[in-house]
Amino acid sequence: MSGAMKASLPLLLATLALVACSKNEPEPSSNTPPAASSAVVGAPAKGGALASVAHPDLLDPSKASGKAPDVYKARFTTTKGDFVVEVHRDWAPNGADRFYNLVKAGYYEDTRFFRAVDGFMVQFGLSGDPAVNKAWMNASISDDPVKQSNKKGFVTFAMRGPNTRTTQVFINYGDNSRLDPSNFAPFGQVTQGMDVVDSLYKGYGEGAPGGSGPNQGAIQSQGNAYLDAQFPKLDGIKHAEIAN
Repeated sequence: MSGAMKASLPLLLATLALVACSKNEPEPSSNTPPAASSAVVGAPAKGGALASVAHPDLLDPSKASGKAPDVYKARFTTTKGDFVVEVHRDWAPNGADRFYNLVKAGYYEDTRFFRAVDGFMVQFGLSGDPAVNKAWMNASISDDPVKQSNKKGFVTFAMRGPNTRTTQVFINYGDNSRLDPSNFAPFGQVTQGMDVVDSLYKGYGEGAPGGSGPNQGAIQSQGNAYLDAQFPKLDGIKHAEIAN
């Protein structure tokens, strides 16, 4: 048995889960860290309101390069109500900058909370437009040191390994401090509307292939057409903006 297999079970699960869509991915549980998939399957969906039409700059990630304020707030209007994320740049500067630019560019508008696991976390940040997903697939940012812990309400980028953070983020539903040693660096915290976050639909559970929820590769290649057809109960983001 290799040295990795001799590690403690939580550490082993965290290590395996960083590889998106891996054949060795563990059974779905609250020990599975949020992974950002790079797999694309299926054919792009046609029709519908596309983010690349409403926000053409989203097709060029190099334009999302502005420096965020030291502290800022992002307000999200969802199908269940509003919540506010307060971001502190000194917690995770690369993550704070990326989130700031994504919100300003309109990236999160008309997206879905596609992975919600009760007691663990809720994940979002795949565009409803396949063209936008393709543009951002490899637009990764460097890791930040972990200065805050993944406690309830803290917001963190998903990743599939070192230096692979792109657009997907998750909000912790409980004390997930065991993720801290795996370099999941919180950059913000929900300061208003955590009850809204808690109320987001969780009925589909863990995502495929480990569970019966949405497949990230299918979301990337087919967008909201896939989610609306097969997972119509998912809650979503109507609008996101940098708040005053």
